[in-house]
Amino acid sequence: MGLDFDHTTANHRPVGLTLVRASEVYGAEPFYHEVIAGIDRIVRPQGLSVLIRVLPTREQELETIERWVREQAVSAIILVDLVADDERLSAVARARMPAVVLGSPTVARGLPAIWTNDAETMDQAVQHLAALGHWRLGHVTGPSELAHTASRQQAFERAGGERELTLQSIEGDYSLESGARAMSALLAGEEPPTAVVFDSDQMALGGLRATQEAGLAAPRDVSIVAWDDSAQCQLSEPALSALSHDVQRIGELAGESLLALLSGEPAPDREAPRATLVRRATTGPAPRR
Repeated sequence: MGLDFDHTTANHRPVGLTLVRASEVYGAEPFYHEVIAGIDRIVRPQGLSVLIRVLPTREQELETIERWVREQAVSAIILVDLVADDERLSAVARARMPAVVLGSPTVARGLPAIWTNDAETMDQAVQHLAALGHWRLGHVTGPSELAHTASRQQAFERAGGERELTLQSIEGDYSLESGARAMSALLAGEEPPTAVVFDSDQMALGGLRATQEAGLAAPRDVSIVAWDDSAQCQLSEPALSALSHDVQRIGELAGESLLALLSGEPAPDREAPRATLVRRATTGPAPRR
């Protein structure tokens, strides 16, 4: 039996956001720090704060959300990293808890969604690499159960298939170490990729490290593109080419939607600003092999 959320006192409670990550990955990953900064910029003037819980498992994440709902500890919830048949969606729906999804409307079950055009973003990366003559592309993905991982992988396969490129994919977990392991595995193959797209800046940094430890160089031997841009991408040696998203604006859009819901107003799905590819020193012409 669901609990009815008490909207009359909602504005005295924080906005809740849960994230499943190892603490060391969250500490190094700038994406959600930027998202949270954007949310805070919008909700703080209205007297709201952002309550963040970083948890090691999805089970603990669901338990946390159910406790928040039961205790009416938060005014609203932001849901990220959706998976198929996501139980968190059911939990907030049963409680009629105001909630916003960072992700595609196709998996949000009618909740307001703040989404990015993954197909267009991936096409930018693949087009850039194909124009440089790359014919074998690798993709180091995030965890396979995440809906946005599937979306990016489908976009990668579509963009590469349209250009008749040879494609390889390998799963990571957003950590620097997983990016290094994935790149080592790709480079050790019989036909290693000439360029690799990584689903996060941290994995791309790990991939760059693995390339250098193998005695190779980017972009001479392999080109590297990070899905997310960051100061670390800019300061790495060589500097990483990256897809630059206005991440704080994504957070601001989520904050605006939350305030609309808390005011009893509709909150439509909203598309985040388009990403742009920033070419730095890790993408260049395909090697001759």
